[in-house]
Amino acid sequence: MKLIFRIALLLILPVSLFAQDAATVKRQADVVAKALLNSDFKTVIANTYPKAVTLGGGKEQMLKIMSAGINQMKSQGFSFEKITIGSPGKFYKAGTEIHCLIPEHLIMKTSRGRMVATSNLLAISNDGGKNWSFLDMNQRTINSVKQLFPNFNNNLIIPQPSQPVML
Repeated sequence: MKLIFRIALLLILPVSLFAQDAATVKRQADVVAKALLNSDFKTVIANTYPKAVTLGGGKEQMLKIMSAGINQMKSQGFSFEKITIGSPGKFYKAGTEIHCLIPEHLIMKTSRGRMVATSNLLAISNDGGKNWSFLDMNQRTINSVKQLFPNFNNNLIIPQPSQPVML
């Protein structure tokens, strides 16, 4: 009887740990999405993969870039209306990190109406899944994955971002 209990525990425990990691990463990604909607770029940058922030010139430079980008978008009639974070995909070990992809759906207001874009966030944890940082997988970051992540697990396939579609 004890043996059956131990076997059952060994089979159930990994499933519950995965569910907990998935809930944690989704909750933290939701914080970033909300921050972006509210133009809270300090929170966005604080939750961005640190090496990407460094390559972008540091926190202050990233803050300037993001602010200028949003101002340019607004001047052209674009604004974020809604960002929805999907369910995290499979978790992959990559050296000392854990990686997973999270689908992200952005609805934007434009001068011509509303449009939707779908992309992915790469979620990265250095502490076994307790805390996560994120990186938007646009074309530029997809091309620089090997530079940012020397131990990237090639089993994690990053799909190309889709073209925005008018609603």
